[in-house]
Amino acid sequence: MFHWALIFLVVAFIAGIFGFGGIASASAGIAQVLFVIFMVLFLVALVARAFNRTHW
Repeated sequence: MFHWALIFLVVAFIAGIFGFGGIASASAGIAQVLFVIFMVLFLVALVARAFNRTHW
């Protein structure tokens, strides 16, 4: 998932450099959403792993 966020971020930068504002803003928005989803899933995995260790 983080890989896709980086891809959309690069597409947004390239589109912004060449002046495609609509594509750049859409790609940046998608990258932000994917990054937030990645971070939430990462934090959930950390919490789940922490709770799993305490039960041993």
